[in-house]
Amino acid sequence: MSGLIPLDQLTPQSRRRGILALSIGAFFAWAGFFMIIPLVAVHYVDNLGWAAGTVGIVLAVRQFTQQSLTTLFGVLSDRVGPKILICSGMLLRGAGFAALARAESFWPVLAAVVLSALGGGMFESPKAAALAAFSTPENRQRLFASIGVISGLGVTLGTQLGAFLIQIDFAVVGYASASAYVVIFAAMFLLLPNVAVSSGPVGSVVGMKLAFADRTFMLYLLILSGFWFCWTQFSISVTLAATSITGTETAVAWIYAVNSVVTVGLGYVLPRYLERWLSPLGLLIAGVSTTAVGLGLIAFADGFPVLLAAAGVFAIGSVLARPGEQTVTANLASPTARGTYFGVAALSLALGGGLGNFVGGTLFDLGRSLERPELPWVAFFVVGMASAIALWLHRATLGQVREEPPVTPAQASILETEQASTRVDTPLPHRREIPRSQSE
Repeated sequence: MSGLIPLDQLTPQSRRRGILALSIGAFFAWAGFFMIIPLVAVHYVDNLGWAAGTVGIVLAVRQFTQQSLTTLFGVLSDRVGPKILICSGMLLRGAGFAALARAESFWPVLAAVVLSALGGGMFESPKAAALAAFSTPENRQRLFASIGVISGLGVTLGTQLGAFLIQIDFAVVGYASASAYVVIFAAMFLLLPNVAVSSGPVGSVVGMKLAFADRTFMLYLLILSGFWFCWTQFSISVTLAATSITGTETAVAWIYAVNSVVTVGLGYVLPRYLERWLSPLGLLIAGVSTTAVGLGLIAFADGFPVLLAAAGVFAIGSVLARPGEQTVTANLASPTARGTYFGVAALSLALGGGLGNFVGGTLFDLGRSLERPELPWVAFFVVGMASAIALWLHRATLGQVREEPPVTPAQASILETEQASTRVDTPLPHRREIPRSQSE
């Protein structure tokens, strides 16, 4: 990790500068992403006549590609630091969305979204690991909640600007979206300290083995994939429902306006208020179940007002779930391999989000063909509630805060073998848990 600033040498000024850079990145990344992605389904289905299932396949490939690559770049960030990966990823994401601006047939569209996914994979887990490194266990949940509000502001700008620009041309939307990532590149290059996101000498190979052998962490990711399955519906099924009910693309902007109002208005206040009674895991459980209810309500949406109300409930669930999810992930991740753990965590979104995009579009088409429009929403509700119940059933083990990953005899053997082969004296990791009363 030559040239990287160790965590214990970060000054308060460096931490603040890093958080500022990541805050700017969050705003423009969410603005750029939601400027174009919600309109992909609308543009290719309504304007170019694609089947919703085909768009679902494209979005599923993007989701799965990005999250799978995120694992690799999470490991790499433990070695080279997050800055170079974040900066490079932002430029690639911008290039992908610029290419999407003029793509109209299947393979060019797929190539463009894969390029954008490569960029997203490069910056996603390094960015999350950097934010966790700049935070402390005491302020982590509030910091994630603050970033959520900033992201909500970005979503507000992005969706409204996208809805305005698509009246000119979809290509204009693509180029405007791409420019947001150029802004992020400049901010990260100038402001982000070149910090080491991992505090220990454990190598990336050892970190990968520890993460995949960590049964508690892997169980958490498997359960969380149900939440991601539901969360991705906002970008495909909910937008298709909005245009189907109203017959106009501007309905998408209204849906995201409701989401943004809730996120900005309650994104920091509501989690801060509920943290008096709920741990990060409790907040996550409340958020996942509320999100499921929001999707289930769409089954009863016989008009646009009901759909807007359901979107509001969904948004409240997201406001609760996202800081809870990020905090639980950070708490369960080992500081000695933080980037690797965040990279592995992306597999949950790869599985849940990929299936959510594909199955969501397919179920939407199936519901229309069978004249049972409530079909997808009932399915989404069942998946979301099952995920929330599973989190609650395992709350005793998932509500931990770890300084190091748990070490089983098999994991200790992995470390000893790796250390013997590399001739590095690496101390075995250990675990500290917060008192039960504080965990859940």
